[in-house]
Amino acid sequence: LLLPPPASAGVLTTSERAAQIHEDFLRGRRLAISTRENPYLGPRVAQVINEPPPPWKVKKSPWHYQITATVFWVGERSTPGNPTPNTASSWDPNWERNFGGYDHPFKREEFLPAGFAPKLNPFYIALPYNDLLEGRSHRPEASSIIPWFWQTYKGPGVSVCYNRWIAIHHKGKVAYAQWKDVGPFTVNDWPYVFQGEQPRPNRNKNAGIDVSPAVRDFLAMRGNAEVDWKFVEESEVPAGPWAKWIAPAVSPLPPPGELPAP
Repeated sequence: LLLPPPASAGVLTTSERAAQIHEDFLRGRRLAISTRENPYLGPRVAQVINEPPPPWKVKKSPWHYQITATVFWVGERSTPGNPTPNTASSWDPNWERNFGGYDHPFKREEFLPAGFAPKLNPFYIALPYNDLLEGRSHRPEASSIIPWFWQTYKGPGVSVCYNRWIAIHHKGKVAYAQWKDVGPFTVNDWPYVFQGEQPRPNRNKNAGIDVSPAVRDFLAMRGNAEVDWKFVEESEVPAGPWAKWIAPAVSPLPPPGELPAP
């Protein structure tokens, strides 16, 4: 007949083992909630902590007020006062060809150039910041100062600014246009474009935005007018003469067994 060894031999009895497990549990609770004497009390009331939004969450863009706007157009030739032709843009080396022709600033049919239907949006603008360097990599500050950078990033050499929508206000009317080029005058004025500072001083009344003839005509601008502008999401762009160039919403998938509509 084999008898169990006595407790003094180092083997815990059932009650001793239960007591040890319970003590280990209490010790763990005390460590986890070190500020509580009683481990069975809940944690302190939650405190509200204001955390910055994740980098991919786009904040609402503020308005830029009383900014001098100048007019430019696809195909504009260089002049002594404007040495850079607009046959190409900073992001499209074949801008005039892809647009479909010369966007004549005076020969117009409503908001379109006379004689042809443009293949690209005639409501376009330029702002003085290029997120790409000549080597086609992004500027070092781009990811930290462009609010939507990580939301739309598609890899090196692909601009996250190109085709971004903006709202432009002038004397009670608001036009919507896409960012297609860089200017006037400079390519890295990010404190103005993204942080709301005033444009860098320049010889053209400190102009801070170029607008297309279509934008000019829709807003009934005369000369170098003052405008207000801000970035908007494409989903915020309302119907208007620019609506043709709003990307269509993604259609839901058809039910199983049905073919998608042609």
